[in-house]
This record gives sequence, C-alpha cells and structure tokens, in this order.
Amino acid sequence: MLLAMAVELCLLLLLFCGSTISEVQPIYKPPPGTLDFGFVPARTYDTGAYHEPGPIGILFKIVHAFLYLVQPNSFPQDLIRKLAQQKFGNTQSDYQKQIDYLVSQYNTTKDKALSDLNNVGPLLGSRVQEQLGKEVRPALDAALTMAGAIRETKEALENVSVSVEVLQEGTERLHANLTDVKMHLSNTLNDSACSAVQAASTCNIIRNSLSQLNINANFTGLPGVSSQLAKVNEVLKVDLSSLVQKGYAAFNDTPDLVVNQTRNILSDIKNVLESIGANISSFTKTLPVQKILADLTVYLTQSEAYVQDYFPVVEQYDFYRWLGCLILCCMVVLILIFYYLGLLCGTCGYDKHASPTTRGCISNTGGNFLMAGAGFSFLFSWLLMIVVVLTFVTGGNVEKLVCEPFEDKTLFKVLDTPYLLNQHWKNYLSGILFKNPNINLTFEKVYSDCKENKGIYTSLHLENLFNVNEFLNISMYTEDVALKIEHIQINLSKIILLDEIGKENLLNFSSSGIDGINFSAYLTEINKSVTKVDLLSFANDLEARADQLPKGALENALKGHANNIRMIHNQQVVPLEQAMSTLNQSIRLLKRTSSELMVKVKNVVSAVNAAQLLINNNASQVIVQETKKFMDTVIGYFEQYVEWVTESIAMEVAACKPIANVIDTAVDIFLCSYVTDSVNTFWFGLGGSSMFLIPAIIFAVKLSKYYRRMDTEDVYDDSVEQW
Repeated sequence: MLLAMAVELCLLLLLFCGSTISEVQPIYKPPPGTLDFGFVPARTYDTGAYHEPGPIGILFKIVHAFLYLVQPNSFPQDLIRKLAQQKFGNTQSDYQKQIDYLVSQYNTTKDKALSDLNNVGPLLGSRVQEQLGKEVRPALDAALTMAGAIRETKEALENVSVSVEVLQEGTERLHANLTDVKMHLSNTLNDSACSAVQAASTCNIIRNSLSQLNINANFTGLPGVSSQLAKVNEVLKVDLSSLVQKGYAAFNDTPDLVVNQTRNILSDIKNVLESIGANISSFTKTLPVQKILADLTVYLTQSEAYVQDYFPVVEQYDFYRWLGCLILCCMVVLILIFYYLGLLCGTCGYDKHASPTTRGCISNTGGNFLMAGAGFSFLFSWLLMIVVVLTFVTGGNVEKLVCEPFEDKTLFKVLDTPYLLNQHWKNYLSGILFKNPNINLTFEKVYSDCKENKGIYTSLHLENLFNVNEFLNISMYTEDVALKIEHIQINLSKIILLDEIGKENLLNFSSSGIDGINFSAYLTEINKSVTKVDLLSFANDLEARADQLPKGALENALKGHANNIRMIHNQQVVPLEQAMSTLNQSIRLLKRTSSELMVKVKNVVSAVNAAQLLINNNASQVIVQETKKFMDTVIGYFEQYVEWVTESIAMEVAACKPIANVIDTAVDIFLCSYVTDSVNTFWFGLGGSSMFLIPAIIFAVKLSKYYRRMDTEDVYDDSVEQW
C-alpha cells in the first residue's frame, strides 16, 4: 500500500506540472544573419519557434511513448483526405526601406562606371598603348640604342686618333733614348777595365745583349681615321636621341588623345546611366510584394482583432480550467491525506495485545481514516475516470493527428493534395493567391522557405505575377551603353615615332666608313710589346752582372746605366702602354660596331617603319579589341548589381519568417507544446492516480479491519496476527 501511494503521489506531482507548465517556457532566439552585398535593412525576428519543457520533459516523453503503445498506427492520411473532401471541399515601412536601399546601391554601380569613364584615358588609353607598345617600344629602343652607338663611335674614333698620335710620338722619342743608352753602354764596355780577366766574360755578355734595347711596335704606318671621324661628327649634328625621345613622348600621349576624342560620347553614356537608374527605381515600384504584404497585413489585423475580442473569454475559461484541475487534484490529495493519516494513526496506536473490542482511540481513528479514503475513492473515481477518458481522447488525438504530422510535415502534404480543399483546383494555395490553380505552389514549400527566412518573392513564387529576371535582363540596360562605347573612334595617326631626318641620319651613320678601317693592322701592332725586351728586367739583370765585377768605376758606371734604363721605362714605356690599352679598347669597339653596320641600321629603320605603319593603319583593330574589353568591364558592374538585386529580392526583401513564426507559435508551441503536452501529462498523471486507487481501496479496507474498534470480538489466526 505504501508503494501504491508513493506512485500516486508522483503522478499527482505530474498532474500539477502538466497543468502549469505552459506558463514558464522561454523561446529561443538565434542571432540575425548578414548579407554579402551591403546590408539590406531588415527587422530582427524571433526566428526560433522552439519550446524547451525543462526537466519535466522526460515525463512528456513517457506520455509520447504511452501514446505509441495505445495508438501504434501512423497518421491516417487517406481517411483525413476523404473527410476533408466531404466536409471542406470549398478555406510596410520595412519593405520600403529595403527597396530604397536596393535602389540606392545603384549609385555605387553608377559611380564606379562613371569613375572608369572619367578615367578612360588611363584605362582605355593605357590598354591601347600597352598593346601597340609591344612593337613600338622595341623599335624606339633600337633607334635610341643606335643613337648611343653613334656617340660611342665618335668617342672611339677620337680615342684612336689621339692614341695613335701619342704612340707615334712616344715610340720615336723612346727609340732615340734607347739608342743613346746603347751608345753609352757600348762606350763603357770599351773601357780598359773590361779587359781584365775577372770582367772580360761579364762585359762580353752585356755587350751581346745591347741589341735588345730597341722598340718592338711600329705605329708610324697605321692608317688614320680622320675621314671617318669627320663623317660621324657630321651625323651627330642631328640630335637623333632627341628625335627618338619625341617619338616616345608622342606615343605616351595616347591616353590624352583618347580623352580628347571621347568627350562627346562619354557625355551621352552618362545620360544613359542616369536613365537606367530611373528605370530601376520605377521597376521597384511595380513589384507586387507591396500588395501581398498589404493583404497579409489585413489578414493579420483581422486575426489580431479576433484574438483581442475573444481573449477575455479565453482568460475566463482558462480560469475555469485551472479551477477544475485544482478541484480534481484536491480530490486526489484528500484521498491521499486520508490514507496517510490512517496509516499514521493506525501504526502509532496499534496494540497487538489488545482485543478488537478494546483497541485504542488512535488505532480506531486510523481505521476510520482508511475507510474514509476508500469511501471518497468510490465517490470520486467515476468523475476522475470520465475526465481521464475525455482528456485522453482529446490530447491523444491532437498529438497523433496534428502535432506529429506537423513536425514531419505530413500535415502539409495532406493540405497539398490536389483537389482536396477545392474540388476544382489542383493547387489550392496558388488558386487563392494567383487565381491560377495550375501553378505548383504548395503549403509545404512555402512553410519551408519561410522557415529559412527567404523572401516572399521566392516563397510565394511571385515570378508568376512579376518576373524579376525578365525585367532586370542585363541586355535591356547595357545595350545603349554598349552601342555608345562601340562608337568610340580613336585616331592615332598624329603620332610620329621617327621623322625622315632621323631615318636619314641613321643611314648616314651606316655609310660613315668605319667598316672600312684596317682593324687587323691596328690589332697587329697593339698585340706587340713596346720594346723587344722588358726594360725593367734588362736593368735588373744589368745591375746583377755589375755586382759580379770588382769594385770600381766600371761597376758604378754599369749601375748608373741600369738606373737610367729604369727611368726610361717609367717615364716613357708605361704611358705608351696605357695609350696602347686605350687604342685596343677603342679599336675593338669600332670593330664590333662596324660589323654588319648597314644591316643593323636597316633593321632599325624597318622596325620603326613597321611600328609607324601599325599605328597608322592597324591601330583601329587594337582599339576595337581594347574598347570591347573596356566595355565588358563597365557592363560587368551592371551585371554584378543586377545579380545582387535579383538575389536580394529573392532571398532578403520582405523575408517571410514571421509567417513561419505565426504557424510555429500557433501549432507547435501553443497547441502542441503548451496545450497538448499539458493535457496529455494531466490525463496521464490523473489516470495513473485513478488506477492506483483500486489497490489502495483493497488494502485500506483490509487494513482498517485491524485498526478499527469492533462491536464484537473475532477469533484471529496466528498467521493473521503475524501479518
């Protein structure tokens, strides 16, 4: 009996919870989302139609499990459809801000396009210049390089002329000085001191080496380069570098030429852009969303008024519901109180040695409480059972026929059954909205789209009333722009890369005669040493041999000649070697420059002519190609804008999440979570309590027999006493 009453108390608590749980549940609110292209103004909705029952939720699940036991069949779709067909064959400011924002973003596109058009010189002109520069710049670079080669040739010829003159004079003076040295050395060696036995062999060796003191290279026979230098100087009277720089400057003025020749067309394009903005603004005003929002607002207003009218009645009936539940709970509590008091008094006052006629007052009171509990159980059980049956039938069927089908969207599939709500309409929702029941618009799809917070345009398939893609066809807006841009005509014939004077100057250089210089004669002499013997080595050797002689005048004289030879080397041979090095570099430079000089010059002139021909005759093709690319860039801004507007209208403008919220709040939260779960929990707890009243009555009646005072005394078995 204690176990039965404990379970009954638990079910009573469930009963209280089931009747009050609908008043304390929070609603989850997820954060609003963001947009990719700016932020379309949007109201923040409570997008989470969600009910969290709290710890008592485990009892709700127990109730659901019990429902699956008593009603294992799935939702009877066919039956409901038949019943519906038999009985129901016949049932703005935020938006304007969003539209204004979409229209205002056109200014971003327009400003970017105007920026490119205002900078048509740096953009289009630079593109044209870049393409033409692939041939023009190498030609001008080659001409500029040739101008530098002319200057280097002049310097090399001057170096050759000066170096040859220096070498001729220097070798002549060196020859004279070496002759004097040989003569003085010969006189010294003829001295009587050399006849001595110790000096004779040394003097003979020195005497035999005197023939080496002579010049080796002979520059007197080299041809002059004065004629070539005169012709090159004549060529340099024309500043070829300046002429080439003028060509560069003329070619670099291409962006300015583009700006000057496109001013009128740019003005027309700007007017077209302004007209496009006006068209887009007028387009947004023709969207049918405003009308649909107005209709929905009327429905919502009517519904709100209906709720406000009947809300006092609902509150009154809710009080009656609360009072009725309280009375039923008090009945069960009263029975439990009697049972607990009976157990308490009976247990405390029980005396196993007392006879039934002599039991105490406390024990007798406990027995009377138990019998009172049993009596009230019989008195209230029929009412409790009726309430349990009624709430079970109501709550169980709402859970199985409404809540579960709503959760798995089976309910929407039933509503979407063709010809269900109207025997003449295949799709009821499209028939109501568009007066066209053949449009595939279903309750399930609309609810799912609104649940994802998509725009009304997408959710309600408003493209059947107004096709945004057709109106915002990019070709409608860009055709005029493309035509204006295609009419851009740019004439670059005023660009002169190199005039005839510059070309003639190049040809004159090629005929300057530097290729006729006898380079082999120069290189033959240059490759020789200035003297036949290294004077420093000769002087050192002479001084060493003088040391082999006996101390005296002969030794000192020979050392004096050695020092004289060193001085001649430092003062005359070294400058001559430097002059020969300069001559060597200049001759080799001239040889490289003169190699196929005529061919090189003709190639440069041909390259310049080809580049000039490209500018004069074929630049129009390049201009057309680059103009097309420029046009695609400008039109690309409009394509991006139109794509963003279309996406925003479809997904962001007039988001229909509130519609899903209304349905979720009415069905899932209010009807299913707040009402149905509470009703099911109530009948489950009340029914469980009523069920345990049966064993409680049996135990109470049996147990009261041992607590109550009897009028007559009975005979008890030992087994009964031990019980």
